[in-house]
Amino acid sequence: MTNVAGHRGLLLVVSSPSGAGKTTLCNRLRAAFPRLGFSVSYTTRKPRKGEIDGVHYHFVDKATFAEMAAADEFAEYACVHGNNYGTSAKLVNAALSAGRDLLFDIDFQGGRHLKRKFADDIILVFILPPSLVELERRLRSRATDVEEVIARRLRVAREELRHYDEYDYVIVNDNLDRAFDALRAVYVSALHRRARQRVAAQAVLSGQQVLLIGTMGEGYRVAPAASFSVEPRDGGQEER
Repeated sequence: MTNVAGHRGLLLVVSSPSGAGKTTLCNRLRAAFPRLGFSVSYTTRKPRKGEIDGVHYHFVDKATFAEMAAADEFAEYACVHGNNYGTSAKLVNAALSAGRDLLFDIDFQGGRHLKRKFADDIILVFILPPSLVELERRLRSRATDVEEVIARRLRVAREELRHYDEYDYVIVNDNLDRAFDALRAVYVSALHRRARQRVAAQAVLSGQQVLLIGTMGEGYRVAPAASFSVEPRDGGQEER
């Protein structure tokens, strides 16, 4: 049994203003689909309490980040809230070639750059808060930021919200379960687009057997079709 040749991975970008719930939604999606990888970004900001280097982010200093950018090691990078964030180009290209799907928790600048480079392999989802009033309430309820930081995040949120029309799908997170169901539906639908299933269809037509991987057919492999015979029904009459 071998991998289906030509089956490329999918890049799923999820963006939102800080406090709209994208990280929680992304974590739930990864739990539901263990085969969905996560793109760990490089950043120049300091780790927050509980964050682990190499798991949540790759934490580097500004000089190292600048050297990586100059060496064209990033598929995309941007400055957000005064800190630099970037995605490894090597990671993205390797995942696509190997047929692995990657989830990105990045802002609209990163999503825009990735779409320019990987237009045929990407789906972009924007998470909206139900209102700016609710967004402010969520930011304050975290109790992790000082007033100046909260005010800056709200200013940036207004700018980020203006870019919703650059995305393929927009989900309002007024209820976490409902928003997750919508995000899950987007991902499952993307997996079954005709372009992604073309190789599987050709395998079936050539007499091979397609074996789905995952509860929602997140991937597939092919093997020689099992031999079988079909007995006629109703005295030999064929059915459609």
